[in-house]
Amino acid sequence: MELRQTRAAADFDDLEAWLAMQLTRISGKSPLAAAIRYALTRMERLRPYLANGILELDNNAAERGMRAIALGWKNSYDRLSMI
Repeated sequence: MELRQTRAAADFDDLEAWLAMQLTRISGKSPLAAAIRYALTRMERLRPYLANGILELDNNAAERGMRAIALGWKNSYDRLSMI
């Protein structure tokens, strides 16, 4: 957790500053500007990751866990459509 608070916090701060700087350099109507604004508005929601060691930055583990369920549904649907 200390590593997150020292290194990742600095990376988050650098990324946020870089995004803000890029936003001033490009057209405000471009899709890239919209993506940067989207990222900047969500930076605050990412901050709990720095303070809580159990949190992950992505939800890959949850999606992998649900994959078997989704495949089961798909396979059941495929079998029913053959009847």
